Amino acid sequence: MYYSTTYPSPTGLITLSCDGEGKNLVGLWMEGQKYFGDTIMNNTAEEMLDNPRLPVFKEAKRWLDAYFKGKRPSVSDLPLAPIGGEFRKAVWNILCEIPYGEVLTYGEIARKMAVRMSKTSMSAQAVGGAVGHNLISIIIPCHRVVGTNGSLTGFSGGIAKKIQLLQWEGVDMSRLFVPKKSTAP
Repeated sequence: MYYSTTYPSPTGLITLSCDGEGKNLVGLWMEGQKYFGDTIMNNTAEEMLDNPRLPVFKEAKRWLDAYFKGKRPSVSDLPLAPIGGEFRKAVWNILCEIPYGEVLTYGEIARKMAVRMSKTSMSAQAVGGAVGHNLISIIIPCHRVVGTNGSLTGFSGGIAKKIQLLQWEGVDMSRLFVPKKSTAP
């Protein structure tokens, strides 16, 4: 069983989800986001039950309030438990290390993953798959990942929201661009 609630944000309505014990945040999706709740809904036959009063949701909403006021709350301030395999979780951990106002490329993350896995190389496409299936958007900052050439691509929340979040965080957008053909909605 999972619980959910919503949060009205400057980027639109956000849905939050937590585990059945109400202790760990397992999902954060923006309205219209690709893969909305897919991992959770595929792991259980039950729906997410609305329960906005859980303490983990109050914590997450305080975190989001601070974020959207221009503060820089830490990922470690929240109890997160994203559902995924070892590889995806390792990629998501790297995402959590990207500072506010900065971006990394899929290739840079692939190189970091190769080092952590004691391999000579790692596929940027594999990293892209893990980044794209991040269950806790914004908090685990997948929007801070860009293409090697500076293209703003690969964000399941949509390119417009990615741009909005990056601008919100003060990223220098001068070397970033929207590709003519995007891989995201």
